[in-house]
Amino acid sequence: MLRTYWHHADRLAAVPSDVTPETAPAPVWHDLLNPVPEENRSVEHQLGISIPTREEMEDIELSARLYQESGAEFMTMTALTGLDGDEPVKTPVTFILKGSSLVTVRYAEPKPFDVFLLRAQRGIGGGVPCANGEMLMTGLIEALIDRMADALERLGNEIDGVSREVFRSKVSNVTKKTRDLQSLIEQLGQKADFLTAIRESLVSISRLVAYHSALESPQRRPTKELRQRVKLLQRDAASLGDHATFLSGKINFLLDATLGLINLEQNQIIKIFSVAAVVFLPPTLVASIYGMNFDFMPELKWYFGYPLAIVLMMLSAVMPYLYFKRRGWL
Repeated sequence: MLRTYWHHADRLAAVPSDVTPETAPAPVWHDLLNPVPEENRSVEHQLGISIPTREEMEDIELSARLYQESGAEFMTMTALTGLDGDEPVKTPVTFILKGSSLVTVRYAEPKPFDVFLLRAQRGIGGGVPCANGEMLMTGLIEALIDRMADALERLGNEIDGVSREVFRSKVSNVTKKTRDLQSLIEQLGQKADFLTAIRESLVSISRLVAYHSALESPQRRPTKELRQRVKLLQRDAASLGDHATFLSGKINFLLDATLGLINLEQNQIIKIFSVAAVVFLPPTLVASIYGMNFDFMPELKWYFGYPLAIVLMMLSAVMPYLYFKRRGWL
């Protein structure tokens, strides 16, 4: 789908479908969403460029993602969709700057694109700078960064909740507590994958902004405000990257702590069995002695022999238990 917009009255307006390129004002944004070949050829013919294919957009080589060709800048970043859930999806988004026009090529619908478009269409008072393609690109990247900042904030709150559950759990049943800790490990794994996707997206944004700000050409004459916005985008991406690194370290710490608690609980179970074996060892010894088949065992003929053996076995079991209890081993 191809959506074309022009700048009109300090706001972004969609170009009607019945307007021909010869009679319409110069558009500032061509948004290609899951484009078909005919739509790609139409934009290529208007701007004199070659739009990369989806396979080329997904190439991880830096030279294939950030380059200049036919007087245009081609910049591809990794965007994320589904940030409201637990499994974000990575998708490439290509920004193409040619003169005052911007072309975006994408095969998914990140929410920041719709949010930015609504703001840009409001005009004065609630809109965003959208006079040319470079302003539009910085606005879109800013919306993407804001979206990831919200996701990081939510992720940080969820990690704090996991931390409280790990260190302040009052579950008395050992088996149930161990099972709960195992489920927490699964949650931490999901959040680590979530965080990895965000960090990858932030790195791609940092590279894109650094590449764009370092370019110098006669056609590109950014204003002071635009240069400040680009620097702000770089700082925001860097600060969010640092925050993501902090959260990643916290997840690793919680994972190690959770595994340690599981080991402690399992050791507690083994200790209980070991103490039980030690407690029942002396009574077993007494019973084994009086189970011998010797001819001369005076206690066997004694009237109080059996009660004495029972009392002796009970005392031999209680005394080790009391000793362990006093030493704090139980």
